[in-house]
Amino acid sequence: MEAVYSLIVLVACIASLPHESLQGPHEKRLLHNLLDHYNVLERPVANESDPLQLSFGLTLMQIIDVDEKNQLLITNIWLKLEWNDVNLRWNSTEYGGVKDLRIPPHRIWKPDVLMYNSADEGFDGTYPTNVVVRNGGSCLYVPPGIFKSTCKIDITWFPFDDQRCEMKFGSWTYDGFQLDLQLQDEGGGDISSFITNGEWDLLGVPGKRNEIYYNCCPEPYIDITFIIIIRRRTLYYFFNLIVPCVLIASMAVLGFTLPPDSGEKLSLDVTVLLSLTFFLNMVAETMPPTSERPLIGTYFNCIMFMVASSVVSTILILNYHHRNADTHEMSPWIKSVFLHWMPCLLRMSRPAGGGGNGGGEATSDSRKSLQMRELDASLKDRSSKSLLANVLDIDDDFRHGGGGGGTLQSSSHSFLRGHEDGSVLHSCLGPHRELTLILKELRVITDKLRKEDEASEVTNDWKFAAMVVDRLCLIVFTLFTVIATIAVLCSAPHIIVT
Repeated sequence: MEAVYSLIVLVACIASLPHESLQGPHEKRLLHNLLDHYNVLERPVANESDPLQLSFGLTLMQIIDVDEKNQLLITNIWLKLEWNDVNLRWNSTEYGGVKDLRIPPHRIWKPDVLMYNSADEGFDGTYPTNVVVRNGGSCLYVPPGIFKSTCKIDITWFPFDDQRCEMKFGSWTYDGFQLDLQLQDEGGGDISSFITNGEWDLLGVPGKRNEIYYNCCPEPYIDITFIIIIRRRTLYYFFNLIVPCVLIASMAVLGFTLPPDSGEKLSLDVTVLLSLTFFLNMVAETMPPTSERPLIGTYFNCIMFMVASSVVSTILILNYHHRNADTHEMSPWIKSVFLHWMPCLLRMSRPAGGGGNGGGEATSDSRKSLQMRELDASLKDRSSKSLLANVLDIDDDFRHGGGGGGTLQSSSHSFLRGHEDGSVLHSCLGPHRELTLILKELRVITDKLRKEDEASEVTNDWKFAAMVVDRLCLIVFTLFTVIATIAVLCSAPHIIVT
């Protein structure tokens, strides 16, 4: 009896084991029964007046590229479509416990859902994977694909910009009374498996269901729209565009500290201008051809305007520096502005030897000018004496006792009374003409030195005016660069560098 009991238990255990080895014939028979008379054109509903419920969702896997120039968004997305097909139902017990099948999408009916704003060459970029069909008639279709969608790129705040790219999905031929699309997840798209992009941060993928009634038709048209919200990572652009631009602008500002005689002021400013033009062209190549001006482009234009103005200012400074009394006369308003008012405002003092007009102080006279004035006074004093008094180096007090015409004769008699020998008078009167010519030449030399000194003072005034303009431009353009940089950074929606 124990052997019989053991045999019965063994048979019962074998009978209770799953029949995996028998799945093949059952699936073949099931597929034969389901698909032999299946019509892929038939909308699978029990009642023709009822719409087919379609649950739609997506999983964003990766942002491949954001093409700003062509205004395209390229993404890797898995779609998720679920519906119920009344023609694909069976009793699993009748087919050896088979509860699900994998059927190619072209063998059964599937919704013709497409992305409306597709820019792909084939329009539909999905891969036709198998549809998972369960015995209750539910169908799950998860086609992956590389989607190329149009996206309105707003570059106003570039490179501190956020972009909102829409992806609109809907049936191409069925209206809302025939195919009712429902958003699978109210939170939007699934981003749990998202692969981080090096240029963009993903802020979210919200979704919404739109039901639109057009004037032409009484039936609604339904679509599901997902909005991919991304934020540009600014670290690359900050260190490769903004920082070089600030440094180059600083070089242009430092050019005002160079002395005009170095000959490098103008060439430095022109080089900086060309460098900024190169950077602006780099930005323009990545931007779409639109009338909108990006923030970084506005900043570059401001800096370029500053550098161009510095070129003009440098030309003015060099022009002032090389002016002289022979070519230019300093007008009163230039003297008042650049030699009196501006030095006081800029806290500048006139350098030693800079001329006699700067600052209105007598201490600015040069040593050479003082010596020339002393020589001039001495010559004037000597010119007031008679020729004989200058030669003999004696006082000319006797000229006050006689007339102007008898000066030489009176001095001669006075000299003869003190000396018995009259040969001295003859020796003094002999070179009278030569002495006159010598005094005349001395006056010519004195006048020439005086004019050279006056011309030197005028030249020094122009050079000091150039120094004042140089210092003024240094302060103004430094403030302009700092204010423009701060204004650009503060006007951006976000300045977080990541």
